[in-house]
Amino acid sequence: MNVGEVARLSGLPAKTIRYYEDIGLVAPARSQNGYRAYSDVDMHRLAFLKRARSLGFSIEECRQLLQLYQDKERASHDVQKIAVSHVNAIEEKIRKLQSMRATLQKLITACHGDHRPDCPILEDIAGAG
Repeated sequence: MNVGEVARLSGLPAKTIRYYEDIGLVAPARSQNGYRAYSDVDMHRLAFLKRARSLGFSIEECRQLLQLYQDKERASHDVQKIAVSHVNAIEEKIRKLQSMRATLQKLITACHGDHRPDCPILEDIAGAG
């Protein structure tokens, strides 16, 4: 399959597929004319990457997960360790987002939202609050 076919079947943009090739996550064969020739194995790897990325795993985490997936002697603990670390990072992001939301809600409540120029939101952002 060529990159266009793989893009259509995988739901990934051709640019993303080429990027994954550039960074070594997939390695399609090359035909005599130099065109990429993707196999079913490549297609499966791309589907794996798409799902892992949709769960928020970084490129490096995807690389590690792919290596573990291909290693039939792997310990599931190694996979779980990556997933637990990722969940911890997600939870930290959630805490930060909740804090931002609380601060903004407080500032919105403090703002009169009328014709006057004074604005607690801008004062806080400027560091004057």
